[in-house]
Amino acid sequence: MEEREGEVRWDGLCSRDAAARAAALDTIGQAVQRKSRKSAMAFVAGSGFLVRKILLFKKYIFCSRMVTDFIMELGIRIPRPLGHGPSRFIPEKETIQVGKEDARMHTLFAESFATLGRLDNVTLVMVFHPQYLESFLKTQHYLLQMDGPLPLHYRHYIGIMAAARHQCSYLVNLHVNDFLHVGGDPKWLNGLENAPQKLQNLGELNKMLAHRPWLITKEHIERLLKTEENSWSLAELIHAVVLLTHYHSLASFTFGCGISPEIDCEGGHTFRPPSVSNYCICDITNGYHGVDEIHASPAGSIPVSSTESVCEVEALMEKMKQLQECRDEEEASQEEMATRFEKEKRESMFVCSSEDEESAATRDVSRHFEDTSYGYKDFSRHGMHVPTFRAQDYSWEDHGYSLVNRLYPDVGQLLDEKFHIAYNLTYNTMAMHKDVDTSMLRRAIWNYIHCMFGIRYDDYDYGEINQLLDRSFKVYIKTVVCTPEKTTKRMYDSFWRQFEHSEKVHVNLLLVEARMQAELLYALRAITRYMT
Repeated sequence: MEEREGEVRWDGLCSRDAAARAAALDTIGQAVQRKSRKSAMAFVAGSGFLVRKILLFKKYIFCSRMVTDFIMELGIRIPRPLGHGPSRFIPEKETIQVGKEDARMHTLFAESFATLGRLDNVTLVMVFHPQYLESFLKTQHYLLQMDGPLPLHYRHYIGIMAAARHQCSYLVNLHVNDFLHVGGDPKWLNGLENAPQKLQNLGELNKMLAHRPWLITKEHIERLLKTEENSWSLAELIHAVVLLTHYHSLASFTFGCGISPEIDCEGGHTFRPPSVSNYCICDITNGYHGVDEIHASPAGSIPVSSTESVCEVEALMEKMKQLQECRDEEEASQEEMATRFEKEKRESMFVCSSEDEESAATRDVSRHFEDTSYGYKDFSRHGMHVPTFRAQDYSWEDHGYSLVNRLYPDVGQLLDEKFHIAYNLTYNTMAMHKDVDTSMLRRAIWNYIHCMFGIRYDDYDYGEINQLLDRSFKVYIKTVVCTPEKTTKRMYDSFWRQFEHSEKVHVNLLLVEARMQAELLYALRAITRYMT
C-alpha cells in the first residue's frame, strides 16, 4: 500500500491474503493518526473517503478499532446501516451471518471481496446457494474485468444503462462508482446524451431487450454494425448484449429478493443514533443493530396459519404426484400441447398484481436511458400478440452457445454452466419435506417464464403450469421478470408461505437465468440472421 500527499491507497484491503489485509488496515490507521487533528479532519472530511471505505470493507475484515476510535475523537459522526441485513424481505437472523459461514462460503466471500472490493448484499443473499454463487461470480468477473472486446469503462456504463431500464438504483450506484474507478468520464453520468454516440445507439437495443425482446430483428443489429465511425464490431456487440441481459436479470434478482442498499450508497445509512446507548462503535459499524430488530415492524407480512401453509405444501406435492402418474399413463398429442401453450401464453398476458402502481423513474436513474414510457406493460395493455419462438428452431444449446463462444471466447461456456446449475440445482426438499424430486416444479417455473416471452418447447405439456403454479406465484414471477421495480414484500410473502427463504431465493435464481436466456435467444437469433 502506498501513501501519497492527501491520499491513502486501499489496494491491500482487497488482497486474498488475510495477513496482507490486516497489514494494510494497520497502515491506514497509522497514516490517519500521524496527521495533526486539523489535517486529519481535512483528510477525512475533505475526501469523504476514509469513513466510506471503512464502511465498505467492514463486512469482511471488520472495522479497525484504532481507526474508528480516532475518527470519533475528531468528532466525526460514523453512519450506521439503515436497514436490517442484506435483504428487506428476509429477516437478518435468517441470512448467512458473516463470520459464521462454512469453509466453502468463506472462500466465496474472500473471492467476492478480492474481486469486487466489497462483500455486497447480492452476494450475501446468493450465498444460500454456494454452487450457483461460485458460477455467478466467475461469470461476472470475466464480463467486467477480464480481457474482452469492450474497454472497462464501457462495460460499467452498459451495466448502468441496463440497470436503469428497471430503475434499479442499487446496481446503478454500484456501477457509477466502478465506472469512475476505472477512469470513466464523469460527464457521461449526467445523462445518456452526454455519452459517446456509439453507446447512445445501444439505447434502442437496451430497451427492447429489457421489455419486448421478441421485437428485435436483424435490421436492429445491422444499424448498430453499419454506422460508420460509431459502428460496433460483432464481438463488441456480443459482449454488450451479454452485459445488458446480465444486468436486466440481475435487476430482477435485486428487486425479487428485496436487496437492501449498500451502506456506502444513497439510502443505505443513517447518522441518527440508535434508540439505546449501550453499543460499542464496532457493533454499529459492523452492522449489528439487534435492538432495532426487536422494534422492527413486520409491516407488509401476510398473516397465515401454520395449518393452512402445511396444506398448501401437501397439495402441491399431491399435484406433482398426480401429474407424474398422468404422464406415465398417456401423452398428449402435439396439437393438444400446442393449444395448451397458446392458452398459457395468452393467459399470462392478463396476470397482473392488484398492487399495480405506476412508478415514475427518478431523474437520477432515468437519465441513463431514453424513452422512459417504453415498457412491458404497454404491450400487455394493448393486447399485442407475442409471436411464438420455437426452441427447436433456435436454442441456446444448439445455436446461441456456439455463437457467443466463437465471438467472445469462454463466455459461452461460463453462461452455459450458470444456466445448467440454476436449472438443475436441487436439495431434494420442499419446505419441511425431504427426498422430493423437484424437477417437475423447476421445469414448470422455467418454462412459464419462457412462455411469457413466447418461447415454446414442443416436448412440454403447458397444462402442467396451471396445476403447479397458483395465481399468487404467477403474479410474483411475472412482476419480478417483467416489471421487477414493482415487486413488493407482500408479493414475496404471499407465495410458498411455508417454504424456507433459501427456497424463495432459489426461485429467484431460476427467474434470473430463464429471463437472461430468453433475452439472449432473441438477440442472438437476430445476430445469426444478420450474419446469414
